[in-house]
Amino acid sequence: MVLVDCRDEVFGAGGGEGVGGLRELAASFVVPGPAGVAIRDRLRLSESDAAVLAEVGVFLGSLAAGDLAERCRQGIAHDAASWTVRKRALTGKSSARWAGSITKATHDQWALARRGQSAHIGWLRGQITAIEARLARPLGAKADKREGLARGYASRSEWHAKSRRKQALEDRLAVVEADWAAGRVRVVRGGKRLANTRHHLAAAGLDEQAWRARWQAARMFLSADGESGKRFGNETIRITDTGRISIRLPAPLAHLANAPHGRYMLDATVAFQHRGQEWRDRITANRAVAYRLHHDTARGRWYVTASWQRAAAPALPLDAALAQGVVGVDMNDDHLAAWHLDGHGNPVGEPQRFYYDLTGSTEHRDAQLRHALSRLLHYTRRCGAAAIALEDLDFVAEKGREKHGRNKRFRRLISRFPTARLKARLVSMAAEQDVAVVAVDPAYTSKWGAQHWQKPLTTPRRKISRHDAASIAVGRRALGHPIRLGAPPRPLRHWGRTAPPPAHQSDVPGHRTVQARPEARRREEPRPHPLGPRTGCAPPGGGAKAGDQCAQHRSGHAAEHRSWHQGSLPLSL
Repeated sequence: MVLVDCRDEVFGAGGGEGVGGLRELAASFVVPGPAGVAIRDRLRLSESDAAVLAEVGVFLGSLAAGDLAERCRQGIAHDAASWTVRKRALTGKSSARWAGSITKATHDQWALARRGQSAHIGWLRGQITAIEARLARPLGAKADKREGLARGYASRSEWHAKSRRKQALEDRLAVVEADWAAGRVRVVRGGKRLANTRHHLAAAGLDEQAWRARWQAARMFLSADGESGKRFGNETIRITDTGRISIRLPAPLAHLANAPHGRYMLDATVAFQHRGQEWRDRITANRAVAYRLHHDTARGRWYVTASWQRAAAPALPLDAALAQGVVGVDMNDDHLAAWHLDGHGNPVGEPQRFYYDLTGSTEHRDAQLRHALSRLLHYTRRCGAAAIALEDLDFVAEKGREKHGRNKRFRRLISRFPTARLKARLVSMAAEQDVAVVAVDPAYTSKWGAQHWQKPLTTPRRKISRHDAASIAVGRRALGHPIRLGAPPRPLRHWGRTAPPPAHQSDVPGHRTVQARPEARRREEPRPHPLGPRTGCAPPGGGAKAGDQCAQHRSGHAAEHRSWHQGSLPLSL
């Protein structure tokens, strides 16, 4: 694994801590592949099948809601014994398999809410700390990054408003910390956003009946985890290799069964087009596959989602992933800027831009991202590269008003930036194309890319943008090469004088910038020459006058003062 830090950027090689006020950069690494697979297909159900599924889903959803409420009441005092009691109670109301699926989903939901509560506490503490730092500064004071001082507020009124906001955040933090200590979480089955939509139906363009249908569909429970060794990998919701679907009915709804052993067989069949062969190989080997049935009321369609886990594959070594070059990618609000770099860090070909639109519905944004990533992967395969370098961006702590002040447009931009979703989709799609994803530290890539690569690569017929130059910086950092060009040479360690600055390469009057100490050894000897020839002639320092100080000062050289006389020509010639 290649470690790239600030000293690499300043001196061109080496390692250690950052210098010159630059922070130390994190090492580049190959992102591990996805640990699971999920595929989805549509179910074309008849009216009778849809009615049965809706009845079963509503009944199991009521049991799941009661179990979640009981789990939230137990809090951190929950143990294996209480879990067994809850599962036995649900078994009498439904079946052992449905009870196991419901209790596991309850635990996952409670754990998710608990992690969200922890993240919220961290966010509140960070906001309070940032406001305190700015309140302690004088009004209008500028930020000092070297001293680690935040900027002060612009006016007295803003200072007063922020002090009141700090008190409000401290009150919220006290409430959340009390909930955390008691193990209380707040979960809304069906979603908090949909629950709040009930009070704003006109703004959402819904009536009460349409909202009620969505609310009921969101609170249904029709999902079951798979079991390895069971027939087709799942006994609760079974899908055969021919696409026939059957579900195990709970005990109170056993009268709806149309197949042996209390099962209901649907008339519709399913055929997974995406990764269908992989799914078929898995169920024929009786390996675990989880299924979820859900109803999209906006489209009036039913869907089935199949998911399973993959064995953890060993991560590809960084050197092997970058052996054939890399495609550096700079993520932006409306496009991906990409450029192919060879193994030496040189840009090859022309820059590429893959545009997407993040406005509109969630489905539209997802489709735009998938299309842009598909074009990026096709471009990578055409270039012959086996890796894509991407910035390891994280805007979790960079969205607040204390970070960007009143720049509401920029805060809104980074809030909608799909960093986590884009990286997750890229890793998943790249794994299918045998393309590695290398994550690099995003520090200074845009700044140094624009300073050192935008102008040299710009021609009258080709305009290089700042984002194109940043993609080169990302790719070079992944390859382990310095981004900045023209780095100053390293100082000589043993001899008298260091190399002069670039502006004084020729001999001019005056002393050098750095002189050797009187006690330094060999300070009076000739300065050593770098290894290797500078031109096609004899190597430097290897002539007959090497080490001759008189030869270095031509006015004092004996050969310059010796008179030269041409002999007379004989008259006989």
